[in-house]
This record gives sequence, structure tokens and C-alpha cells, in this order.
Amino acid sequence: MDALAGLLEGPRAKGAFLIRACFDPPWSVRIEDEAPVSVMVMLRGEGWLIPDVGEKLRMRPGEIAIARGPDPYTCADDPGTAPLAVIHPGGRCAAPDGSEMKDYLDLGTRTWGGRTDGEAVMLVGTYQMQGELSARLLDALPPQLVLTKDIVDCALIPLVADEIVRDEPGQAVVLDRLLDLLLIASLRAWFARPEAEPPAWYRALGDPVVGIALRLIQDQPAYPWTVAELAAKAGVSRAALARRFTELVGDPPMAYLTGWRLALAADLLRDTSLTLGAIARKVGYGSPFALSTAFKREYGVSPLEHREG
Repeated sequence: MDALAGLLEGPRAKGAFLIRACFDPPWSVRIEDEAPVSVMVMLRGEGWLIPDVGEKLRMRPGEIAIARGPDPYTCADDPGTAPLAVIHPGGRCAAPDGSEMKDYLDLGTRTWGGRTDGEAVMLVGTYQMQGELSARLLDALPPQLVLTKDIVDCALIPLVADEIVRDEPGQAVVLDRLLDLLLIASLRAWFARPEAEPPAWYRALGDPVVGIALRLIQDQPAYPWTVAELAAKAGVSRAALARRFTELVGDPPMAYLTGWRLALAADLLRDTSLTLGAIARKVGYGSPFALSTAFKREYGVSPLEHREG
């Protein structure tokens, strides 16, 4: 499981909020939904992604924007246009004063705005929950970014545009998977850019020694790895692996293994009904008590509190 596969295999979209937004100028929507990440595609017209703090980013047709929560931001035809609507947690829309929304309407299946043939059309996909594994990737992104067509010319965009307005059996699952793929394509393109700052462990996957140890840990978290055994698999001495791993990843091998196991446990607690004992076995802990102790030390809450929250 490489870094990007980890994003798909761990906290995948489940019941993501997807919509096609259609506007005529002037338009402006303030986003206060506190969602962990949203992916936006400008299909027609142009717009701006405007954070409360930081650089304003222009969005042109075919370009993909990514915004990380929970900080609010605004999407508008012009940075000077005042918000006409506010999106709250859960996708609830209201006027800026909190009253019922009147400027924009429900225009049909996952379509919203002024009119379906508006001058500006944007696809929006929003993840509703934050997973521990995805955080390892998403925390390496700037709060907002726009990927121009010379960075990523994504063949998925026409498919997403077609599927988002369909209302067929299983459509929510189809859209969840398409959103995952769109995000993965965007992250892969971004991390390949010289100005990107991917996590140290992401870069270390390309190292001929450390990359082997990382993949063993990620693929087989339940195995009782030792530094000596990882070093043997990588073909170097124990001291050489420990030194190089710490230098490239920022954590010693066993500390990274612990973090990976606990992140997996956090996602399993959230996304499955497995017992704590079953989760402990899957992530390499000998007992529920051992997992619970390590989990509380790392996250400050018990596994049960994490699951209920």
C-alpha cells in the first residue's frame, strides 16, 4: 500500500456531499461547513477561491481547486462580491443573515443555484469526515490550491459532470468513488510539482532502502516488526536503516510503525463495527488493553470515546 493507495483504502468518501452549482454574475457563496476537504472543478465560466487569510486564487474552466477545512473561505465571481449564501455543516444553505435562502434554488438532481444554464458552472465534492490516514496527506497541502490544466488535465472531469446529475440505484457510491479518484489524481499531480511540500515519509517512499521498510510497515502493520528485521529486508545493517529512516522520515522506524498502527486503528474504529480486540489484532497489538493504552496516549481519548465521537 503506497501513500496514495493508503488514502483510498483508509478513509474513503462515504456519503460525500456532491453538487453542481450554477450561477450568473454577480455570485458569491461563503463556505463555513468545517469539512476536512472539498474538491471543486470549474466547468464553465471563471471564479475565485478566497480564503479569509492568504492569497486569492483564480479558477478557470477545467481547473481543479482543493480547499482544506475547517477554516472558512468564499467562492465568488469576483473578490469584491459580497456573499449571497452561506453553506453550513451538513450542506445546509442559508442567507448571510441566517434566514431562508431565496437567491439560489434547488434546480434538480444535485443541482443548485440561479439557473441550470448559468454563465458559471462548478462541480463541488465535499468529504464529510476526517480520517487519520488521510490527514497524513492532506496536512501537507496548503489550505487552498488551484491546479491549472497544465498541471493536471483530468479525464475524470467529464465523467463526474455526467454522473453528478444522475439519479440511479447505487449512484451515491459511484459518486463517492469518483470523488476519491478525482482527489487522488489532484494530489498526485500536486505532489509532483517542485513547489509542493509532500510529507517526508511520502518522499522517502522513493528511497531504495527506506522505501522498502515503509512499504513493509504499511502493507503488514500487524506483523511484529523489529528494526533488525526491517533492515534485513532492506539489505542494510540495523544501524544504517535506523539512521537513514530517521533522517528521511523524521521519526525512527518503530515510532513510525506505532503511528501508522494507531492511525489505522482510528479509521477502523470510525468506519467499521469490529470489536476492539479484532482491531487490535489487525494493527499489531497483542490485546485490547495494549491498544487502548497506546491509543489514549496518542489521541488523548479512549478508543470507545473516539468511536462514539
